[in-house]
Amino acid sequence: MQTDVNGTSMAFIESLCGEYRRHNQIDPACYEKYEVKRGLRNPDGTGVMAGVTQIGNVMGYYIQDGERVPAPGRLVYRGIDVEALIGGFTSEGRFGFEETAYLLLMGALPTRPQLTGFQQLLSDHETLPHMFTEDMILKAPSPDVMNKLARSVLALYSYDPDPDGLSLPNQLRQAVELIARVPVIVAHAFAVKRHYYNNESLYLHRPQPGLSVAENFLYSVRHDNQYTQQEARLLDLCLVLHAEHGGGNNSAFACRVLSSSGTDIYSAISAAVGSLKGPRHGGANKKVMEMFSCIEQEVRDWKDDEEVCACLERLLRKQTGDRSGLIYGMGHAIYTISDPRAVILKRFARRLAEDKGMLEEFELFEAVERLTPQMLHKVRGENKVVCANVDLFSGLVYKMMGIPQELYTPLFAVARMVGWCAHRIEEVYQPSNRIIRPAYKAVAPMSTFVPLDQR
Repeated sequence: MQTDVNGTSMAFIESLCGEYRRHNQIDPACYEKYEVKRGLRNPDGTGVMAGVTQIGNVMGYYIQDGERVPAPGRLVYRGIDVEALIGGFTSEGRFGFEETAYLLLMGALPTRPQLTGFQQLLSDHETLPHMFTEDMILKAPSPDVMNKLARSVLALYSYDPDPDGLSLPNQLRQAVELIARVPVIVAHAFAVKRHYYNNESLYLHRPQPGLSVAENFLYSVRHDNQYTQQEARLLDLCLVLHAEHGGGNNSAFACRVLSSSGTDIYSAISAAVGSLKGPRHGGANKKVMEMFSCIEQEVRDWKDDEEVCACLERLLRKQTGDRSGLIYGMGHAIYTISDPRAVILKRFARRLAEDKGMLEEFELFEAVERLTPQMLHKVRGENKVVCANVDLFSGLVYKMMGIPQELYTPLFAVARMVGWCAHRIEEVYQPSNRIIRPAYKAVAPMSTFVPLDQR
């Protein structure tokens, strides 16, 4: 909001803030009194069961005698362990994201003819609608690519000949178009952002037939269109690892909540994009790199554990960094001993760090991973098992590949579009489809209406 010459608008806003605080205090004891599941989590940390799904499964512990027992993490896509999935296509020297997209949408691995047909289908729908970039991206530049992506997804509704149709063929068509077009939208939104906010030259590249999603993305976001096969295959791996993470994650659940109302796919997916932007969700990979920028400046000797621990303590005590008290990239709601995505990415990150001459920085990330649990115990008295999550290493991998920070979370969205669309279709077509409507306990005391002149 713009203020007038005297700043009276902001002064009035400040007075409203004081009024709001006076009338909007909820006693924290209410949550325990009414057995509220904050964050839709049970007291033992497990998630409140809100539905069933065949799409993905996330495992990081098991229950024994009513207690959570930590276990190595597993990520499963349609019954197939992601480790086995990645091992399958990498051993054959193939890109895997398109195959993964087919698996998550359809429920089974494609045959060779089915995969070829699906790859062609995606390629056929990569081109954005006529004048879309000019009208929806160029005319209203955004400093954050995620906001532009959310707006662009909503705008696709206006270009769809049957935007509200809920038939299965229509939903699958829309899903394919979204999966194919979102990488192009992100690339164009990034170019426009750099042009208007960073005073760079504007380069808008069209996707090239015959390239994988990972190859086309690198081709599109780089001025010279140049990339290596190592970069493309590593980005493809990142896309596969980010494609799905169960129905309980915040963005997938947001998508399912909106879908349960019967709204269109564009409204549901744009809500998921907005959720993913948050620093407690997909935006964490960007926060990880901001945090490490702080650590690298404050720690003179990256190999000195005492120095690293001292910096981590300052982060936890809100004395440095963004003053949130968080160590981004560490801990997860489900994973305990390990996050399989982080384990896989870390393996590839080490190789890349050796090739790029960035091994010292990689080892600093490893030090933070190793030392954070003991600092959590020292500062907060926490003894729970804490592991690195995927965000700790994904940002570093992108950095080593020369991908700008503005694209970290949008790349997450490019990948997760597959999972969101799969959950959208499953929510619409599940047999017991009902609108999702949890309850909130009203705790405001009853009061009477007072005439305006008597207040």
